[in-house]
Formats: sequence, C-alpha cells, structure tokens
Amino acid sequence: MSLRPLDREALRQQFRAAAPFPFVKIDNFLDPAFALEVAGAYPSFERATSHGLTFKTVNEKKKVQITDSKLFPEPVRLLNEALASPGFLSDISYMSSIPDLTADAELDGGGMHVTGPGGRLDVHVDFNYLPARKLHRRINLLLYLNPTWDATWGGHVQLWDREVKHCQQEFAPVINRCILFETSDISFHGVTPVNEAAPVPRFSFAAYYYTVEAPARWKGSVHDTIFKARPEERLRGYLLMPAEMLHRRLTEGARRLKRRVKRLLARP
Repeated sequence: MSLRPLDREALRQQFRAAAPFPFVKIDNFLDPAFALEVAGAYPSFERATSHGLTFKTVNEKKKVQITDSKLFPEPVRLLNEALASPGFLSDISYMSSIPDLTADAELDGGGMHVTGPGGRLDVHVDFNYLPARKLHRRINLLLYLNPTWDATWGGHVQLWDREVKHCQQEFAPVINRCILFETSDISFHGVTPVNEAAPVPRFSFAAYYYTVEAPARWKGSVHDTIFKARPEERLRGYLLMPAEMLHRRLTEGARRLKRRVKRLLARP
C-alpha cells in the first residue's frame, strides 16, 4: 500500500476545528519507503523545465508544473493513481464532509511542482470553477517530497486569514508531509520565497478535488486565481501586482481579438 491508513474520525474533527479555514496536516502520509521512491524520481529544476510549464510572473516564478501524467516517472504515476482511487476519495469526502468528490484526471494546475532557488508563489486563493467541465473546486491536497530541507531555505507553505493580515499557520515542506484543505474564497495560502542559496529545488505534488454540485455558500461568481500581497510587501501590493494583472488582462484581450480576426478571415 502506497498510502498509509488514515484515522478518518480524528482527521474529520481536526478539519472541522482548524483555523484559519478547514484543513489538516498529515505527516507520514505515504509508506516511508514509497515516499523516498517518489522523491527520488523527481527531476532537477533544469530538466523539469523541458517537461512542463515554467512560471515567470511577478506572483509565481521559477516554478515548473508538470501536469501531463504520461510524463510522470513510474513512482509518481502510482502516487497519482492512489490519490484518485475510490478508497481515498471516500476518505477525504468523510474527513471534509463534502460528498461526491471527484479527482481531476487532467490535473489542471496540479501534478508535479518543482520550484528552483529564488522561486516564489505569492499568497492567493485558487480558481473556483472549471467552466468547460462544470466542476466546482472543493479540496486542495499538497504533498511535500523534499528528503532534505533546511528551514533557512524558505519554501514554507503558509495559511492566512481572510484579510491577509496574519499568517496563522506555517509548515516546512519536509518529505511525506501532506496538507489538505477546503478550497474557498477565504482559503488564502502561499509559499515563502525559496532562498537563492538553497542547494536543491523544492519538490511537491498537488491534487485538486471537485464536485458537480456547487458549495452551499457559492454566490454564482466564477473567478481565476486571486493574488494578495503580504502586509510587509507594500511595493508588490501597490505596484508590481497591479501591473502584472493589467499585463495579463491586456495579453488575454489581445488573444481574444486575434481569435476573432481568425474566425472572420476564415468565413467564406
């Protein structure tokens, strides 16, 4: 068994009582030997860039995301299958009290994440809906796979309050540590910058879970990922992030215009 048995009742109680939003931290999540096998299968940062999407934005940089499961090494493929298995779906549905969870076969935004020295992921809430498949995003699972990780290297995952004024939880990305939390409009989380001096990249695997039914509190608003600056990041909050958002909107507008022109030119 690659996944260790879970105390579903204890984790259910922890999930409900957690702050700043429902979550659980599960150490020793995988069989220890299997966790090392998965970690050992991860590529270097340089090699990962040839297999996945490399982020180079203000909010997210020096991070590679490999979502195509056909490119996964065998141990990672087995991990992905285990995280999408009916038994595990049943476990997380029980722990979260969210029925009928389904795994994302396309791993939209998930899969293997490799963050190099100097990489960062700003505080954010994730996109909440997949329009093409009519699925509501409900649960994030983040599994860390760093056999050696010094606290001075940064890369800690943080959970913030809804106003992004106070970091209420922070965890080092040590091997075989799993953070599982409810995805909502207040589930602000991020990663502290990875130190430029870190001698190794930061490894993680992300799996996201969905339901066809909308959350009870959903107001019908669909949104993409929303980034927020930390209180001490005034330059990022007042200048860099707004400039990044404007650039993204202009780029997307240009793409839409280009698609319209192509459709017009294609007409007989």
